[in-house]
Amino acid sequence: MANSIYPIYEKIKGNIQMVIVGKSNVIDLLLISLFCQGHMLVEDVPGTGKTLLVKSLAASIDCTSKRVQFTPDLLPSDITGINFFNMKTSEFEFVPGPIFSNLVIADEINRATPKTQSGLLECMEEMQTTIDGKTYKLSQPFMVIATQNPVENMGVFPLPEAQLDRFLIKMNMDYPTHEEGVSILERFSVSSPLETLKPVATAEDIIACQEALPKVFVHKDIMSYIVSLVEATRHFESVVLGVSPRGAQALMKVAKGYAAIDNRDYVMPDDVKKAVVPVLTHRIMLTSSAKIKANAALGVINEIAEQVPVPTETSLGWSGR
Repeated sequence: MANSIYPIYEKIKGNIQMVIVGKSNVIDLLLISLFCQGHMLVEDVPGTGKTLLVKSLAASIDCTSKRVQFTPDLLPSDITGINFFNMKTSEFEFVPGPIFSNLVIADEINRATPKTQSGLLECMEEMQTTIDGKTYKLSQPFMVIATQNPVENMGVFPLPEAQLDRFLIKMNMDYPTHEEGVSILERFSVSSPLETLKPVATAEDIIACQEALPKVFVHKDIMSYIVSLVEATRHFESVVLGVSPRGAQALMKVAKGYAAIDNRDYVMPDDVKKAVVPVLTHRIMLTSSAKIKANAALGVINEIAEQVPVPTETSLGWSGR
């Protein structure tokens, strides 16, 4: 079960770390999102390695990947594809867009208009796209990894809550430590190690991991703990809109992912704790007064995590499983 995931996780993470310095938890979240068949939103200031991280994952897996630079003039058909009339054959031919890849890198997604952003909704939720009334299934595995720059407000279009909820995980890269900064300069002083990165896993390996992950065991008391965390967001004073049942499912999925990459086939409360911030922070809507504070959503989720009682080994009735 989870043991079949761990060797693949180790190989891919080791390969990515040949390019990315530090950021162990960020890489873990990226791979968990992949194993959960989820999508990820990476947000941080320019130059922190968002795109490099995603490219390193794409280079580590022997499958197709496409990068789309989102701009205000980008159209939905630029992503999904179009039917064009071939003058020689006098027939319409379908030209698939970059969405027909295993890994789609949506760079600076908040630079595109809401119309274009919405072109990803069906793809992300249903793993299919409809063009001129015809539905096309997307390749498996399929994952959208979007990046966005939070420091600019000119020429950007914030993602609506409906689309934010499509992302299993939202995370920040954060600045490197002093030691990591020195290591980055050393590693990239001559050339980028990304250029020599080779695949260490196949698309079939990833699909096998995705099929194994649901089998990770979750005790009913831990399910109750997850629901309690989600319910607490709906009654918090500064929260206008709390986490939906889909958010609770996402929290359980990511907790299973943490168990799997820790080489376990059962979820512990600590797995849920690790998943709370990246899964729930972007799924709550705050009051106008609360939004003024920096990292307000993060503070709310952390406070909720501290208040909700955590199941103990005694209450669970096992010390492992």
